[in-house]
Amino acid sequence: MRHNEPVSNIMSDQMLTVHVAQKVSEVYRLLTDNPIHHVPVVNGNELMGLISSTDLMKLSLDAYGTPDAANAEYLDSQFSIDKVMSSELTTVNPDASIRSVAEILSAGTIHSLPVVNTDNQLVGIVTTTDLVNYLLDQY
Repeated sequence: MRHNEPVSNIMSDQMLTVHVAQKVSEVYRLLTDNPIHHVPVVNGNELMGLISSTDLMKLSLDAYGTPDAANAEYLDSQFSIDKVMSSELTTVNPDASIRSVAEILSAGTIHSLPVVNTDNQLVGIVTTTDLVNYLLDQY
């Protein structure tokens, strides 16, 4: 294991994203149809926010904890992406060390970190799964 190895070595740079003007139901479908839990929200190449499957689950469950029958219509009529997404994000740059990413993620309050360049353009995402897989490869 190299000290100060950059996060760019383990981040995903081929990620699914959504545009801030898309419908919330499209994000919901993206999260349910793919093995991902976080979707960066962009406007062009600029990172605007992040939506997690947990964020959408909180919106789409009825009082009994089951998905609302009119889920897509309900989501789109009541919410917009910019109201659902987390916009105050912790981000890292591609040169950040894997150790610094591990320190942030180990706090347990977030499970993914968008990786942005100096212009706040999204270049990747690193998740707790990426970190665990990296550690497994070391042993």
